[in-house]
Amino acid sequence: MSSLPLDAVHEPPRVHALAASAAQINARIDRLPATRAIWVLVLMLSLGGWFEFYDLFFTAYVGPGLVKSGLYSTTTASFFGFSGLGAFVAASFAGLFIGTFCFTRLADRYGRRTMFTASLLWYSAATFIMALQTSAPAINAWRLIAGIGVGIELVTIDTYVSELVPMHMRGRAFAFVHFVQYTAVPSVALLAWWFVPRAPLGIDGWRWVVLLGACGALIAWAIRRRVPESVRWLAQRGRTEEAARVLAKLEAKVEAQYGRPLPEPDYAGASASASAPQTQARFAEIWQPPYRRRTITMLVFNLFQAIGFYGFASWVPTLLVSKGITVTHSLLYAFVIAASNPFGPLIGMTFADRIERKTLVVLSALAIAVCGALFAMQTEPAMLMLFGVLITLGGTLLSVGYHAYQVELFPTRMRATAVGFVYSMSRLSAMFSGFMIAFALRHFGVPGVFALITGAMAVVMAAIGFFGPRTNNRALDDISH
Repeated sequence: MSSLPLDAVHEPPRVHALAASAAQINARIDRLPATRAIWVLVLMLSLGGWFEFYDLFFTAYVGPGLVKSGLYSTTTASFFGFSGLGAFVAASFAGLFIGTFCFTRLADRYGRRTMFTASLLWYSAATFIMALQTSAPAINAWRLIAGIGVGIELVTIDTYVSELVPMHMRGRAFAFVHFVQYTAVPSVALLAWWFVPRAPLGIDGWRWVVLLGACGALIAWAIRRRVPESVRWLAQRGRTEEAARVLAKLEAKVEAQYGRPLPEPDYAGASASASAPQTQARFAEIWQPPYRRRTITMLVFNLFQAIGFYGFASWVPTLLVSKGITVTHSLLYAFVIAASNPFGPLIGMTFADRIERKTLVVLSALAIAVCGALFAMQTEPAMLMLFGVLITLGGTLLSVGYHAYQVELFPTRMRATAVGFVYSMSRLSAMFSGFMIAFALRHFGVPGVFALITGAMAVVMAAIGFFGPRTNNRALDDISH
């Protein structure tokens, strides 16, 4: 194994040893073949994320039911109308913003597995309570509280997955995670189509949809028992013996399934990338080279991508109603559009590790802009569904690309903190996008909504296309240094 970097020779021997051990752990992970044992871990995390996506997307599908029940109106006379559906959407993303901005750093402090479980339980409890409320302000308040848990969970899952899988399969792993998670979208759309126009047992249909989403708590502990703590995080925290034990168990399973000895780790390359001791990060570090440019790029990207992504995904049934479709039929058509959600990541699995991540993001944003403009010009249900499906495929591929991309840009010691910070901008943007979409819809109709979305996607393409670094098939430490 090669020696430690020369710029670390004056550090204490224990720090040298920890940096070397962390680098060795990373090298052992990155040489693992993609066997069933690896994919099972990814699947377990995906199942936890399924409930978060269910929560994230039921906003769009319970919207007509909230309006029908008299609790909300579609539009409001003032921009910040808290009795309008935009306020419900805004409450969702306000909670997501608080979770990602304020609390994701806890995953860097207490571990990925601990925060994965805690946030799933948090969301489930708050969502259950929200479903029992009888006024718009109370629903908004509990929606915000539930959003905090979802915000923590989504960043933790991204961080967790990036650290569990070897570098040669990160793209496919994120595509698979999104495939599983996005099956929640047609599920919630189907449930909304069935429940929202009805009131089983005298209970509003939207409440049934929300209550079913609170079932995530039932599987939280089962997932926790099957998924180990991130060994990269353990090694970075100085718990190298524990990390080695956990990794040894995984290596034994992988080797048994692989059927032959595992490839040798690239210790030389790993130690070269560990150019600095793995100390606990400070928040100020994300504003220092080489992370400053990446931080600014991802802040701008997240600010605008949320307008395009959630501007359509959270408003599908309402946009269809504005096109003259009845509430019942809009939910049916929205279900057809929602059913396409898992197919974007499924398609992405075929090329996610072969096409550069930033290229995938740019092309997906372009597809959303073009298909959105064409959607706005349609009046026939078949064409509305066709372009709705194409927008959805573009959106899910964009999601696959950037969720993998942004966790690759920062080192393990600060990954959840940095990603939570830059990702929080998308939550802040999405929070106000609810009011922006409602305002555009009221004054300019559906074409105005998609003019806003197209402008946002243009900024996304410029930010990543010109300023984003390349990341494909590179070790996490190599990218971050």
